[in-house]
Parts: sequence; C-alpha cells; structure tokens
Amino acid sequence: MEQTLGIAHFLSHVDGVGRFLLVTLLSMSLATWYLIGSKALSGWRMARQRRQFMAVFQQAHGLQQLGDFVRERGADDPFSNLTAQGLAAVEQYAARTGLRLVESVPPDEFLSRALRRAIEQDSARLEYGLTVLASVASAAPFVGLFGTVWGIYHALLAIGASGQASLDKVAGPVGEALIMTALGLAVAIPAVLAYNAFARSNRLLLSELDGFAHDLFAFMSTGIRTTATAPAVDRHPRAPLPTLSGEPA
Repeated sequence: MEQTLGIAHFLSHVDGVGRFLLVTLLSMSLATWYLIGSKALSGWRMARQRRQFMAVFQQAHGLQQLGDFVRERGADDPFSNLTAQGLAAVEQYAARTGLRLVESVPPDEFLSRALRRAIEQDSARLEYGLTVLASVASAAPFVGLFGTVWGIYHALLAIGASGQASLDKVAGPVGEALIMTALGLAVAIPAVLAYNAFARSNRLLLSELDGFAHDLFAFMSTGIRTTATAPAVDRHPRAPLPTLSGEPA
C-alpha cells in the first residue's frame, strides 16, 4: 500500500526535538508579526502627530504657544518630546539657584545638553524591537536547518531499519524533513524585510529630528525661527516663556 507523505504526515510523526523546534519557529514568527504590526501602527500615529505639531510650530508666535500645545496634547512623538524637554530646560535655567553643578554651565550649553538627551531617549525608544527582529532574521534559518538535519537523520535510521533503501523510499522522508528549512526561511524573510524597513525609517526620522533640534535651539535661544521654519509674517504675538537669558522670546 502506497504511503501518503506530506506536511500533515511529517507533523504527525515528528519527535520531541522536532516539536520543540516547531514551537520555537512559531514563537519567532508570532514575535516578528507582533512587532511588525505594533511598530507600523506606532509609526503611523507618530507621523500624524508630527504633522500636527509641525503645523503648530511653523505658526507659533512664541514659546508659550508651543508649551500650551505640548501640555494639552502630550509629548508622544519625538518632535513634541524634544520641544517639551527644551521648554523644561528653559524653565529650569530661568529658575536656577546657582547651587547645583549642572546649572553652572552657560545657557546655550544647558539647552543643548537637554536637547541631546531628548534625542538619545527618542533614539532608544525607536530601537525597540529591532534586536528581536535581527535575532529572528539570523537565527530562524539555522533553527530550520537543524530541524532538517534532525529529520533526515531519523528518516535514514528508519529506512535502514526497514531494509528498503530504494529512491522512492528515501525521497519521501527526506523531502518531509526539508519542510523545516522552508519553515525557517518563512520565519526569517519577514523579519529581515521588517528590520531593514524600520531601521531605514528610524535613520530618516532621527536625521530630520536632528535638523529640527537646530531650529528649535535657535528659536528657544533667540526667539527667531530659521528661514526653513519661520512663517512669512508674525502678527499679534502672545506672551512667551522666558528664554535662557531671562529675556522675553
């Protein structure tokens, strides 16, 4: 009677080691798709919030208006967080007592340090999950390959014990064992593509954030926006927060 071979037959006859490898690959796949979904959704929300914030920033008449917007909406995206950290530094330096070492630096350096810390925090937050994706992308093919080697080993032992070593008896079990390699690649490929996409998106975002930090530094230090971010006309300015020097922005 002809033996039926295939994925279902392979899964029904896999041993404990094979089941462990299958569970490992399944866990890797679930983690990969969870990160893909969560980071894609987070990136979409971040882009929407960033557009809203930049529209306010380009039309803001002073630091007070920016501060009101950030406090009302929250600082969930990197650009709002950078602004919130800068505003906190402005207020902290304006209320300095001179007794703390951190307040002994010049005002421009104090603000620059605060903005750098904010960028580092956002960079660490954007890196969330990338290590898992990189690990899955590099490890999943080898997990699948190990499963294939293990399956071929047991298939050959079974063939040797039966005494039937013809090609039709060998090809089926060996082909079933190669399913593990295919599963490993199926888990690794989405992780590789997702890692590259998110890493590129993070590089572009951090580059843009770094440029915005220079504009924000100039705005908070002097109250003057750069040409790239300043609107054509500023009318009816609101009362701004003090700059680092203590003068109105």
